[in-house]
Amino acid sequence: MILYNVTINVDEPYIAEWLQWMKSKHIPDVMNTGMFSHSRILKLLNKQEDELGETFAVQYECESMEKYEHYQQHFAPALQADTQKMFGGHFAAFRTLLETI
Repeated sequence: MILYNVTINVDEPYIAEWLQWMKSKHIPDVMNTGMFSHSRILKLLNKQEDELGETFAVQYECESMEKYEHYQQHFAPALQADTQKMFGGHFAAFRTLLETI
């Protein structure tokens, strides 16, 4: 199993709007690609002293590397562009790819 993890720090004034958009629009759009079997959104509880905003991890489970690569090639660019259009400049994100062993 492949776990695609997106860690996102969201600026304080945008957190509620971002969470609503993620739950009602973005995550459903990602899941509707058919490339992932499960998703979840988590909030980090251990903030750094100088950390601003809130940090979340959005995780998607994928059956194979081939499905993940198909998602990256055919769906990710447009979905990431939507996020930039909605919240560009008000978040920072990095992505990690993990394998269940």
